[in-house]
Amino acid sequence: MSPHPTTLIPYGERIKLHTNPTAIKILEIMNRKKTNLAVSVDVTTASEALKVIKRVGASVCMVKTHVDIFEDFTHEFTEELVKLSKELDFVIFEDRKFADIGNTVSLQYSSGIHKISSWSDLTNAHSVPGPGIISGLSKIGKPLGRGLLLLAEMSSKGSLAINEYTEKTFKMVKETDLNREFVIGFIAQNRIDKIELIKKGEDYLILSPGVGLSLKGDSLGQQYRTPYECIFESGSDIIIVGRGIYGIEGDEKAIKDEAERYRQAGWKAYEERLNRK
Repeated sequence: MSPHPTTLIPYGERIKLHTNPTAIKILEIMNRKKTNLAVSVDVTTASEALKVIKRVGASVCMVKTHVDIFEDFTHEFTEELVKLSKELDFVIFEDRKFADIGNTVSLQYSSGIHKISSWSDLTNAHSVPGPGIISGLSKIGKPLGRGLLLLAEMSSKGSLAINEYTEKTFKMVKETDLNREFVIGFIAQNRIDKIELIKKGEDYLILSPGVGLSLKGDSLGQQYRTPYECIFESGSDIIIVGRGIYGIEGDEKAIKDEAERYRQAGWKAYEERLNRK
């Protein structure tokens, strides 16, 4: 299979293809820090999350959170998270996976205890409810310069997000240029924007979860691929790693070193992709 045209353009040069502030920020950080690594901090307390983030922050372009699993969530946590994102130079991605009608998701995004839109640069949503979910989230996030990812494929075994579902998710964004101002990419295992010809000047970020340098899966259906498989072979832009980094045994330095090992592996795969003929 010939490489997708977008995958052969350096991250820095893709900045000009975007108007969304969050997409631009992500690509600028990736280019500046030489990293395509996002760390998913799936721990159950905010205090532990902050410890992990401080250890891995120097190596990542993005920190992914699940604040609804925290036992001790407070707005002091989000204030500290935003502060760290500026100090350590990364974007915040709250992995909320919205999946309801437009009016409901707009309230879930802006209100409740978490008030996600007030602190998270990026969030995501399922396409099952239809394009109204994009409109509902855009109503809140677009004026704030936030970005949205749609879940087109997942890394879990037996996922129903395949084939026609994936194609329709991509086409949903292309139905109107207004969607593209807020939807900056997809959670996917492959370069899904190869499904149809891309208009000149159009670009999407592809983020791939389920990445491990040694693990191949877990007891709950997660399937892992290496950074090379994701970045070089499948054309993803950002690898998402969780337990493979912060779940290792060892002290603070061991976790920092593991994050750096993944950063180097992801960046090497990207450089090899750029040089592919």
